[in-house]
Amino acid sequence: MGNIAIETRNLGKRYKLGMTLSMTNTLRDSIVSLPGMLKNKLTQKREKPEVFDPDTPPGTFWALKDIDLDINHGDVVGIIGRNGSGKSTLLKVLSRITTPTRGKAKIHGRVGSLLEVGTGFHPELSGRENIYLNGSILGMSKAEIDRKFDEIVDFSEIEKFLDTPIKRYSSGMTVRLAFAVAAHLEPEILIVDEVLAVGDAAFQKKSLGKMKDVSREGRTVLFVSHNMAAVKNLCEKGIWLNGGRMEFWGDMGEVINKYMEESGNNSTNKFQNPVIREEDETKLEKPYIKEVIMTDKNGKLANSFSSTDEIHLTLKIENENNNIGDFNAVWFLKNDIDKIASSGAYQLQNIQFNSQIKEINCIIYPEALVPGNYSIGFDLQKIRVKTLDHWDKAITFLITENDYYNSGFNYPGAWNDGMFVRNKWIK
Repeated sequence: MGNIAIETRNLGKRYKLGMTLSMTNTLRDSIVSLPGMLKNKLTQKREKPEVFDPDTPPGTFWALKDIDLDINHGDVVGIIGRNGSGKSTLLKVLSRITTPTRGKAKIHGRVGSLLEVGTGFHPELSGRENIYLNGSILGMSKAEIDRKFDEIVDFSEIEKFLDTPIKRYSSGMTVRLAFAVAAHLEPEILIVDEVLAVGDAAFQKKSLGKMKDVSREGRTVLFVSHNMAAVKNLCEKGIWLNGGRMEFWGDMGEVINKYMEESGNNSTNKFQNPVIREEDETKLEKPYIKEVIMTDKNGKLANSFSSTDEIHLTLKIENENNNIGDFNAVWFLKNDIDKIASSGAYQLQNIQFNSQIKEINCIIYPEALVPGNYSIGFDLQKIRVKTLDHWDKAITFLITENDYYNSGFNYPGAWNDGMFVRNKWIK
């Protein structure tokens, strides 16, 4: 138990839906709202009454339910899930901002949290005064805060506005100072929500680097983000929340793969694997690509890779004829902006089809790809004749940070650069 930083048992948080309080209802307000009230009453009478659940009374929902966790000191944990899955609620409960409806959450150590822009700041106080205020809340002495003060100001890059009231800061400036305070005042447990997305790309990179430094010092980090590349690069362990419940807890890479695999079952999500064309999409001249499967080098389904991994693709090609002669199979790679690479044409000689389905395979080495989301599309081309099949953005995958070409660089450039070409500067 001495090594446990965060412990939760049967943790749950229930909220009421649509509860608004008005202390100044007037006669006019009552008259205006009367038709709606009568309509609701009539609708409730016509509707079949629901079975009463004492655990979830009418008009309530569970933002968190049955969360059991043991997080050790020094663990770096990423929390992922769709919007509304309970990520921020969990962090608020752990930060003692929100009280749980049931269960318990024990925190062993001093907590520094960054959950919303301006959380813990007094808008009328200056940046300087808020640094000391936050330090005092964390239980630090003035001497301890003095020792870290210059580092906080340097990191936040707001020295020019240090004596300006926080209420006059932009959201980006506020986040800079808030993160600098949370990360530098030596909390034993650092809790950071998606609020970092408010900052610019350079600040996000700087903040992720600081969280890495904090984790190397043996302190515990909880990080919520929709940036899968950043989460996988920073965190060793992961939690996937779904509908307020803990869907999976374990190795961060495995958590991300399971989340993407499950999300792929939703037709609106791009991380589907395998991808099978619907019937109305396959009314094409034969042959055509019926299915694409993406795996790692061990044959395990995956949509998340580092630059040193191998991406294995299997294409299932359907054709009514047993022999279609020579044709080309081509892949083309796109980032969020445009096409950035292609395979060139690889000639497949006299393909023989068995049972009208033929599998062909390709290995892609993504060593030049910077972190981000990518998609692969395909062409089947009859030699010197025409394109037989074109499937744009057939399957999507994620590249996470890694040491590029053993250069020592884990983050070679801006997220949208697309590729990192091996290079050498000479002075």
